[in-house]
Amino acid sequence: MGEKRQAKIQTENQQTDTESESLPKSDPDQGVRAETADPLSELKTQLESAQKEAGENYDRLLRVSADFENYKKRSAREMEDFRKFANESLIKALLPVIDNLERALDSAGNNQHVNDAFVEGVQLTLSEVLKIFEKFNVNPIESLEKPFDPGFHQAVMQQETDNYPDKTVLTELQKGYLMHAKLIRPAMVVVSKKKEMPENQENDERLEITKKEMIISDSEEDTANG
Repeated sequence: MGEKRQAKIQTENQQTDTESESLPKSDPDQGVRAETADPLSELKTQLESAQKEAGENYDRLLRVSADFENYKKRSAREMEDFRKFANESLIKALLPVIDNLERALDSAGNNQHVNDAFVEGVQLTLSEVLKIFEKFNVNPIESLEKPFDPGFHQAVMQQETDNYPDKTVLTELQKGYLMHAKLIRPAMVVVSKKKEMPENQENDERLEITKKEMIISDSEEDTANG
């Protein structure tokens, strides 16, 4: 009877030890860490990080938006240029036809034997083509008696003259054309050049100037001596 009671007590003690071992052990440093951790500081750090990320995202969005606006503007310009100059190649191909019609009229004007009906037909054809050119904003360059402009004119020769200022367009050998203010063909022109003075005449003028200077100098000396 006593042995059974003793065995029961030992069994209860073993169960108590097992339960004690299964309980989590307390960490003496845990309370210290909990006390030293600052929730506000951690939240502040997270907030600063979030604000920085938001600022970077906003800057990135602004750049993307600006790039997109530039792309839209560039695309609009390209579409407008395409619309304006879609027929440029065709217009350039027709320019020699205009040249030939104008030459035919010039030649007919100097020939009394040309049929008037033929001349009228050529004039009508030329007029209709020029109307089509105007519809597409293609216009000839006004060159005669204008100052030479390398942006619109191509000088093929120079002609000496005293009737016009130097580098003035005297003759238009081939008309130039603009399309929407864009040069599609320069005008081929003859440009004025100031006449060079003959050597003898130049020497005579220099001698005459020297004589006048000497007369003025002598007159000033006489005035000073008097």
